[in-house]
Amino acid sequence: MIFDKLKKFSIVFDSPEIDSPPVFSSGDVVSGRVVLELAAESSVESLKLHAEGFAKVHWTESRSAGSSTAYTQNYSDEVEYLNRREVLLQADNGELTTLPAGRHEYPFSFQLPEETLVTSFEGKHGSIRYWVKVKLHRPWCTVKKIKKEFTVIEPIDINTPSLLAPQAGTKEKMARAWYRNFGQVSITAKIDRKGYTPGEVIPVFAEFDNSTSRSVVPKAYITQTQTFIARGTMKQKRSVVATLCGDVVGAKRRETWHGRAIKIPPVGPSILQCRIIKVEYMLRVCVNVPGTSKLCLELPLVMGTIPLHPFGSRTSSVSSQYSLNLEWIRMAIPEQPEPPPEYSSVVTEEEAVQNSAARQEEDLSGVLERPFMAYVQEFRFRPPPVYSEVDPNPQPINMRPRCMTC
Repeated sequence: MIFDKLKKFSIVFDSPEIDSPPVFSSGDVVSGRVVLELAAESSVESLKLHAEGFAKVHWTESRSAGSSTAYTQNYSDEVEYLNRREVLLQADNGELTTLPAGRHEYPFSFQLPEETLVTSFEGKHGSIRYWVKVKLHRPWCTVKKIKKEFTVIEPIDINTPSLLAPQAGTKEKMARAWYRNFGQVSITAKIDRKGYTPGEVIPVFAEFDNSTSRSVVPKAYITQTQTFIARGTMKQKRSVVATLCGDVVGAKRRETWHGRAIKIPPVGPSILQCRIIKVEYMLRVCVNVPGTSKLCLELPLVMGTIPLHPFGSRTSSVSSQYSLNLEWIRMAIPEQPEPPPEYSSVVTEEEAVQNSAARQEEDLSGVLERPFMAYVQEFRFRPPPVYSEVDPNPQPINMRPRCMTC
């Protein structure tokens, strides 16, 4: 049968490492090849490639209308990021192409859009996926389809000023029970910056002031919030990815964290540019307050892909110092330097003749016999006259200045 002729049909991406799948970002070129292995000679109508990328969300909600009537509401939406088609094999006149038995490879290459794409993502109510689909059309046979996904990661550089800014805040709450106040609990927390990368450690600086009559336990969490949006409705899924537990703070006591470390696990980067899917992170510093709900202070985080540059903070100071030195040099050099005086105005003819005669009588024959050293002649001329704004040789009044353009 004709199905037995096709032994292998696969998509292979060009990757520097064979074992690891390729990763791309916006503007990159995606390349690879489609591999066909035929057991016998076969006729092919066409071989077509289709590259796609979509963000899709979908969930259902059951609603009741009255005592016995219930209905289910569907919510879905999608955003297209990539749609590229390419013909790998097809005769110009529409006739069939006969391929001999053996292995055949058809390379492909296309560029991802220059505008910002969105990082690949898999969530409970939605996903962001990119793939390449290839269709093989043959006579008297169903269309053979294969599909292979690839990963897109949009870089997030945490070395930007907005992500290097410290994050801090203060929050307080009164502990009450049956209209009776038991005191106040307050939290003050700070972290060095907003942007981090997975694997880093966040030093948490915090102060817990417990003015109640009961002990409290401070904790810190790193939470991930997945937000799915469709038809004006929002669905969220929150999860805790890291936890830090502090020591017990007794009644009327105060506890301080001097850089308590909480490590970021391997998590995906933040997704902030997609219209229907968002992935956000938060550092929550909390205290269970007796008699009331939990007191939590939230500090926003951004999970990036480009880590902190170790010399990023020194670049600005060095460049400013260098520009300052250049300004000092420019101030020291006058814009229009004064020309030196003429030789005749400094030395008379009689002194010039005497100096030339002294140089001729001087015997320099032994200079080359002594060790080679710099030979500097003594300056015996009079210094130039004192500068004066009055020209000692003024130009005649009846002489017309020459035009430089004539």
